[in-house]
Amino acid sequence: MLNRVTLVGRLTRDPELRKTTSGTSVASFSIAVDDDYRGPNGERATIFMNCSCFGNRGETVAKYTRKGSLVSVDGRLTQRKYTRRSDNVEITTTEIVCDHVNFLDSRNAQSQNNTSNNSGYMPDRNADVSLSDTSRDDDNLDSIDVVDDDLPF
Repeated sequence: MLNRVTLVGRLTRDPELRKTTSGTSVASFSIAVDDDYRGPNGERATIFMNCSCFGNRGETVAKYTRKGSLVSVDGRLTQRKYTRRSDNVEITTTEIVCDHVNFLDSRNAQSQNNTSNNSGYMPDRNADVSLSDTSRDDDNLDSIDVVDDDLPF
């Protein structure tokens, strides 16, 4: 059996960062994804998916994304059931537990959306925050010596 989900969408709200009882960070957010299906009036259907990220990945997502940020999420689909305390109704919820989150906005768009970030660091475009060290330096590619004969194109 295979349980993999990959979606690209925009955050519908700022990520909410919490800690579990064991101290693990959890970021919860939802993304809006346009479906190819068009309704009777020609408008696209939009799917809203809840997502969760754990540990350093969750902290990074909460720090560098905001409502409206374009992200790609890859993970597994989970389903939980719980009883709502207020009226004892059993609720079933479906969400994505993210293994990878990629920031797809340009640095300029992220800095305009994230004015509260004073650290000066913005993740690279398409940065994969599943890595434990998100401060990798991929910007200095000019120093690589490549002979044109080595290129496959």
